[in-house]
Amino acid sequence: MDYAQLIPIIRKLALEAGDRIMEVYNGPEFEVKSKSDASPVTIADEAADAIISAGLRAEFPDVVLITEEQAASHALTAQTFLIVDPLDGTKEFVQRRGDFTVNIAYVENGVPMRGVVYAPAQGRLFYTRADGVSVEETGAMDKTVAGPTTVISVTKPDNAALMVVASKSHRDAATDDYIAKYSVKDMTSAGSSLKFCLVATGEADLYPRLGRTMEWDTAAGDAVLRGAGGQVVRFDDHTALAYGKAGWDNPFFIAFAPGVTLKT
Repeated sequence: MDYAQLIPIIRKLALEAGDRIMEVYNGPEFEVKSKSDASPVTIADEAADAIISAGLRAEFPDVVLITEEQAASHALTAQTFLIVDPLDGTKEFVQRRGDFTVNIAYVENGVPMRGVVYAPAQGRLFYTRADGVSVEETGAMDKTVAGPTTVISVTKPDNAALMVVASKSHRDAATDDYIAKYSVKDMTSAGSSLKFCLVATGEADLYPRLGRTMEWDTAAGDAVLRGAGGQVVRFDDHTALAYGKAGWDNPFFIAFAPGVTLKT
């Protein structure tokens, strides 16, 4: 993959999808349907998926493309592919809470190498540059010309006073019990893949997820966090979270800044 070609394209597509999502978000009431797994889906999910899928297929016709909204057709597995969640945090979107994201990632040999996470309602755009370093862009979010960027990096955590971020819509007793094993200075809740980005920027040190996720939920945020010096590991054995698994399901995982002493 030519990363110098990839990054401007996935950045542009994320912004275009974000514009369409915000048209629905700021418009009149919209229908919320249920998918086969009972998760919600809206016209915004479907429209964003169409924009991103068309753009990626046009630019990278020979690369396997996996998207959440077309998951039923993804029976096979792959090790190198593009993977998309066009609207992560649909529950937050439906409730107009704002912390939903557009996610596009490129996975090579099971590793998320590059990615973009765009939170259109918050005006926050994170991505990996061609060289693999993660940045946050500010400014006008022009589709063709990138604005000012700041390199982001995880902080050196203080294990006696950790900053923890957890899921807003999927928080449960098991997650709370696990967090209670740490010395926590402050804890915040966030929706979607923004949680990875908060660790990547140093706004949090630790994000444990003891619940079901799919690879398209995590790949872009994982890439951004890796590019900022962070790590994502399986909850059970603390090995790196891998991609291209049968069914695209993730195990429980922990995203963190190196230096956090992980609990079992």
